[in-house]
Amino acid sequence: MSDNENIIDLNGKTVLITGGTGSFGRRFAQTLLQRYKLRKLIILSRDEHKQYDMQQEAAFADRDELRYFIGDVRDVDRLRMAMRGVDCVVHAAALKHVPAAEYNPFECIRTNVNGAENVIMAAIECGVPQVIALSTDKAVNPINIYGASKLASDKLFVAANTLAGDSPTRFAVVRYGNVLGSRGSIVPLIRRLVAEGHTSIPLTDDRMTRFWITLDQGIDFVLSSGALMQGGEIFVPKVPSMTVVDMMEALAPGLPREVIGIRPGEKLHELLISEDDTAAVVQHAGRYIICPSQDPSVQAHYESEGATVMDAEFRYASNTNEEWLDGEGLVKLLAQL
Repeated sequence: MSDNENIIDLNGKTVLITGGTGSFGRRFAQTLLQRYKLRKLIILSRDEHKQYDMQQEAAFADRDELRYFIGDVRDVDRLRMAMRGVDCVVHAAALKHVPAAEYNPFECIRTNVNGAENVIMAAIECGVPQVIALSTDKAVNPINIYGASKLASDKLFVAANTLAGDSPTRFAVVRYGNVLGSRGSIVPLIRRLVAEGHTSIPLTDDRMTRFWITLDQGIDFVLSSGALMQGGEIFVPKVPSMTVVDMMEALAPGLPREVIGIRPGEKLHELLISEDDTAAVVQHAGRYIICPSQDPSVQAHYESEGATVMDAEFRYASNTNEEWLDGEGLVKLLAQL
């Protein structure tokens, strides 16, 4: 996947990142500061300690364009204040850990669904031209509360383009799979268990597969999708799949695996696009684009740019993917992190 050819121009712009102290938010902020001369970069998050730690990092020290806002996407008034004069919002704030969401479903809904509504309303009221929301493969045919909340969030952001009416604000969604090395993912867990000298590692199910993308690939994809967006799209990158068994063997070769069974809310395989979406799915610029059914002009635009309309039975699943990552490929990707 290569997305550097066509990325959004943010020079001279003000960008706000919700969840700006998370794994994605920090790396995204660092990338923006390296690639663009921004007017302002606003980091909005709930945790003052994480903001303090971020300010101490060399990449963020002595940057006059940086602003740190303590705030929660549950608080629409705070969002309105943060979005004044903002040109682009990247919405990365979410409660994303599946078991925690299963145990705390009301909190998951308040952040992931009510928070999405608040971001939408504040952006429209403040006249923010562009909003890009991050989604997940777990939003497709969801079986857990996290996936269901992100599906609802995706639907809200797509519908927000109609809600915006004559407002200049346009919304799009970027949806991809598991991020290699992100906080709370399986890679740091396996590495920690190996470093601690464990004699076995837990395996949920030896048939399990997942989509994988690096943090930098995800960032490039967000930026290139921002350059393409018309409003109402869900952008899906073409990324490789990998079996969890192959991943564990690459990270902990020869270490026995103890099968513990699938955790509550987990799937054997993940979907990025289901066959139910195919009426409006096109392939364009190295990605799939789920076009909004309520605005046929978006699909027409991409077709005029040479996009291919996908077949009616098309589905993009981790176990039937055409592109696969092996152990050697994984090690090479991790070396770049």
